[in-house]
Amino acid sequence: MKDKSKAGDTVVAPVTKAGEKLQKVLARAGIGSRREMERWIEEGRIAVDGKAATLGDRVDARARITVDGRLLDPAPAVETRCILYHKPTGEVCSRKDPEGRRTVFERLPKLKSGRWISIGRLDFNTSGLLLFTTDGELANALMHPSSNIEREYMVRVMGKVDMDMLHRMVEGVMLEDGVARFTDITDAGGEGINHWFYVVIMEGRNREVRRLWESQGLTVSRLKRVRYGEVFIPSRVKQGQWAEMDPAEIKGLYRMANLPMKELRRSTVKEREVMERQFGKRQGRGVAKKSTGNPGGGARKKK
Repeated sequence: MKDKSKAGDTVVAPVTKAGEKLQKVLARAGIGSRREMERWIEEGRIAVDGKAATLGDRVDARARITVDGRLLDPAPAVETRCILYHKPTGEVCSRKDPEGRRTVFERLPKLKSGRWISIGRLDFNTSGLLLFTTDGELANALMHPSSNIEREYMVRVMGKVDMDMLHRMVEGVMLEDGVARFTDITDAGGEGINHWFYVVIMEGRNREVRRLWESQGLTVSRLKRVRYGEVFIPSRVKQGQWAEMDPAEIKGLYRMANLPMKELRRSTVKEREVMERQFGKRQGRGVAKKSTGNPGGGARKKK
């Protein structure tokens, strides 16, 4: 997948089907999320057949789409590459931040072609597992609400938690954007007013985990994502570090997305050396196996 930033350069996008929503086509090209693409359309940055695009536009394979004056080339991505990243608190998931804060993309390996696309997001004060791919179609399929992929978080809660609260959050709580619920809550221990829990949620709505606890009059003092679908955060990958995913795990992502597996693009020798230096000693490229961890540490085993 090609993606160049200079005006006049070609950006590669998948072949579109007749009548697809414009923001869906743009997101699948790996330029940004559908929500971001809707903003770009509203800002007048997208044109279709020489005319400024509007929300609600649908396009087919014959449409001439430009982004900031750059033509979208309707060539499908034929290769894929996937990595995981241990996001620290204090980083944003956008490519650039108007406030000058560090972004999650700054520590990732640089690509000669294509770009890293984040599979979901974590807010500024949340740490933990983030997945990245060069395949926009895969990213959007995994983020679609219909994918029903489990996200597991380790959360430290301030306040007195009782069983009625836990039952309500599992049964469903009405938030401002609809009913939300945890599919599982596991007590992980703690002392005093700070208590740890593992929670599982099937959606990726903004601040949903925090808002569920806040609906019970409780405060989340720490939040870390430890699992996305079948992928657990490895204990060896510390905050600010990334690791190449192994072929079996990448195949699992495509299976979760109900998409055919694409040819793997391998990391370079230099990238592997950089990755291994992060860990302080030479290790294999594969992601570590699922591991148990104490509250505040890594992921637990899935039941």
